[in-house]
Amino acid sequence: ALFMITLGIIISTLTVTSANHWLTAWLGLELNMISILPVITKQKHPRSTEAATKYFLTQAMASALLLFSSTLNAWQTGSWDITQLNNKLSCILMISALTMKMGAAPAHFWLPEVLQGSTLTTTLLITTWQKIAPITLLYMISNHIQSNILLPIGLLSILVGGWGGINQTQLRKMMAYSSIAHLGWTMTVISIAPNIALTNIIIYMAISTPFFLLLTSPSSKTLQTMTTTWAHAPTATIIMMLLLLSMAGLPPLTGFTPKLLILDKLVMHKLTPVATTMAILSLLSLTFYLRTMYLLASTTSPTTTQSTTLWRLKPNYYQITTILTPIALFNITILPALLT
Repeated sequence: ALFMITLGIIISTLTVTSANHWLTAWLGLELNMISILPVITKQKHPRSTEAATKYFLTQAMASALLLFSSTLNAWQTGSWDITQLNNKLSCILMISALTMKMGAAPAHFWLPEVLQGSTLTTTLLITTWQKIAPITLLYMISNHIQSNILLPIGLLSILVGGWGGINQTQLRKMMAYSSIAHLGWTMTVISIAPNIALTNIIIYMAISTPFFLLLTSPSSKTLQTMTTTWAHAPTATIIMMLLLLSMAGLPPLTGFTPKLLILDKLVMHKLTPVATTMAILSLLSLTFYLRTMYLLASTTSPTTTQSTTLWRLKPNYYQITTILTPIALFNITILPALLT
């Protein structure tokens, strides 16, 4: 069963990314949604059932909106081609549908709730892999999108992501708001420089994957349980501290590079006020990243190393973590060369 579900998730995403026809893309998104529902409901718990229901309803609504938008465009222009989204109303509806699919503001309402009801592995899957299909579609229609539609969505996502994350003690909800904020950075620049937007989301995935995998091993779900880390897994603690700083976008770590490139592009396109607002709003996100880092590194748990603790690391995902951590922290020197 696990093999079939994994295969379904992979094939559905690849179907969307390689599609030229709107109906093929819609079919891929539907298959993707059906494949991940058993993964969310794996835990026999009311919270996971509730999370799966919320996920299903929002994704179904977004899919219906996507189908309506593409049908309207085909009716007006006679083309089902994804790159030929020429109808203005269709374009606005499509952005709304893909925004809801990804969980960007103002259609972000489902993401924190769904993540809170899922396991850490499922949370990782929803915040990384599940973003690939809608981001690809947004990338393919980026030449038809007007930046004055996406800029407010992006700014609102950064604001909601920062503001929502500050008050959280639950790690999964905090990472959901972090995901919303990163989507905001992607949304603001995708109509101006799609390649940089894609780079931003790929780097976010490369940073969040090892972070989630390090959390998965001890099954740490709240900020309180993270205070016991230092005594039991100092190496993991240092890596997680650096990953949090990279996610916050502090130089010279990898997370700083896409933010710098995005701000540079916005200034080049005479959008300096937007760039300034984004830079200021990202300080909200920095607040909760620094707070989490402080709890990780600067607080000592009252328990001794002899006591039973969550932080007994098992080598579950060491290979993936080992590969992704250097990429998530130290590729700043090669990235500009890749983009030119």
